[in-house]
Amino acid sequence: MPRKPKFIPGPSRLSVILKELNKEPKLSLTGLRGISLTLAARNDHFGARHFVKEELRRIRYANPQLSVEVNKLPKTIQDEWKPEMVVEFEDGAKTTIDMSNKWSTTIAKELMDLAGGDPWKEHRVAAQAAGMPVLPGEESERLTAAAKKRTPKSNARTPENLEAMVETMLSSPDRPKTGAAAILP
Repeated sequence: MPRKPKFIPGPSRLSVILKELNKEPKLSLTGLRGISLTLAARNDHFGARHFVKEELRRIRYANPQLSVEVNKLPKTIQDEWKPEMVVEFEDGAKTTIDMSNKWSTTIAKELMDLAGGDPWKEHRVAAQAAGMPVLPGEESERLTAAAKKRTPKSNARTPENLEAMVETMLSSPDRPKTGAAAILP
């Protein structure tokens, strides 16, 4: 009788979270008293919401003494206000970072440039010298920006273009037959 193979469990949920929180670069901030973010609760301010989800956890983990306040407010289509981050320094000075129409990695880089200190500057110089992204996830930001530059406006999905695309797809002789058409002669 063959032996039953042993089950090797994958990494635990806690170890996955800790790996995410401890990944390089460490987002340690110096000389800050607190951060206050104001953004839409849903349907807008996508970069700011991703920043809260992805980068703010790492910042909070690296800076346990930092006061972090997140205000997610309801926003309707008619409302016109932009997300912002107010950074308060230990000397009482405040700086506002506009987070509208920015990627989460761009917001994190702006914050780190403002209060990251010497370790951040050294990491940034080393990453740029090596041709690597400064923050993980930044490569997708570059790819999306490059794709937007390459995409001509004539390929816009207007009703006329969509009808032409569907017509071309359906009338193509190379189109594989599916369903009943694949069975019938």
